[in-house]
Amino acid sequence: MKYTLVITGLLLAAAPFASAVTLKPSDNVQEELQEALILAKPGDTIELAAGTYHFKSSLSLDVDRVTLKGAGMDKTILSFKGQNAGSEGLLVTSDGVTLRDFAVEDTVGDGIKVKGADGISFIRIRTEWTGGPKSTNGAYGLYPVESKNVLLDGCVAIGASDAGLYIGQSQNIIVRNSTAKYNVAGIEIENCYNADVHDNLATHNTGGLLVFDLPNLPQQGGHNVRVFNNKSIDNDTVNFAPAGNIVGNVPTGTGLLIMANHNVEVFGNEFSGNGTVNVSITAYLSQPGEKEDPNYYPYPEGIHLHDNKYGTGGFKPMGVLGQLSAAAARSETLPDIVWDGRTNKDKAVDGKLPADKGLYINESKDADFINLDLGAYMADPATSKPSRDLAPHKGSLPRLAGVTLPQDDKAAHTD
Repeated sequence: MKYTLVITGLLLAAAPFASAVTLKPSDNVQEELQEALILAKPGDTIELAAGTYHFKSSLSLDVDRVTLKGAGMDKTILSFKGQNAGSEGLLVTSDGVTLRDFAVEDTVGDGIKVKGADGISFIRIRTEWTGGPKSTNGAYGLYPVESKNVLLDGCVAIGASDAGLYIGQSQNIIVRNSTAKYNVAGIEIENCYNADVHDNLATHNTGGLLVFDLPNLPQQGGHNVRVFNNKSIDNDTVNFAPAGNIVGNVPTGTGLLIMANHNVEVFGNEFSGNGTVNVSITAYLSQPGEKEDPNYYPYPEGIHLHDNKYGTGGFKPMGVLGQLSAAAARSETLPDIVWDGRTNKDKAVDGKLPADKGLYINESKDADFINLDLGAYMADPATSKPSRDLAPHKGSLPRLAGVTLPQDDKAAHTD
């Protein structure tokens, strides 16, 4: 570490320069990289030259404002194929960290987990399980949780048994220019506040894009999520989540699933080739034996879909939820947009929700829709009245504001 003398009056003080450490593949890289992560000072950069680095246990970083960078996501590869210790590839628990231009492959658990950070940037990071979709793959590729100011830009996630690009219980999020394929969930925003998900490709996952809010978590009430200018196409990988995992209920062939969130705006996307459904909007169906959470609100509200493009979809509903939806629709196929129709009747006035709580759909005349009236169907199928009438959903909501991040040098998209 280099130091310089700073003169202030008669006071001499030592102030460290930011430094850079460069590592290359070696037999001792496990110890060398972990030591560099431990000894790093705020502002330091650790560079990984091109090559494949082999690790047998997890790495960790708890120093603020460190940059870990490689030579490119297909040039600098951190392989954990021989991992026999630890739960993830890299765990970050510090603020202002930037990870860029490398890959993490074949971890026992999650690829890169970030917990409790304020300011985390993933730039051109790839996570992959190279053996293809398997239930024994790690759960999450990129996994920031309980964090603020989260940026994923130009990333790739392949083969996660839960979600490839997952942001949970976090605030102020941008996920852009990224690709998720052959995961159970491609891109998932769960129990989050203020997120922009745009200009991404989700393909050949079980479900392409998920905006969830789940019970029994410290942060609930997910809201203010914009999903725009994405392509969620040909999501057709059979669900391979381990038994008991909540995403194990996501039907194969789901383009976008919005569940129990409020204030969600979906626009400018392309949905096509999703066999169960292109877009599904649903309240949360509790799981058998699940502990009741008195603070949880299970209904989606304030949902606005407009100016999206729809190709083929709904041609082969799969899984429990897909088949339940088809049964409630009294059809072997499903339209582009499927709403379960369940609302909080305690909020209704004269049988209608307040204007800001409704579902609004302003799509081209070629997009079709169904209200499944699922609550009535589950109580007594004979009494349900599924409806394909879009008239009750005409209108709009105020446009949501874009997300800006302190570490981001690009303006937020607003159109």
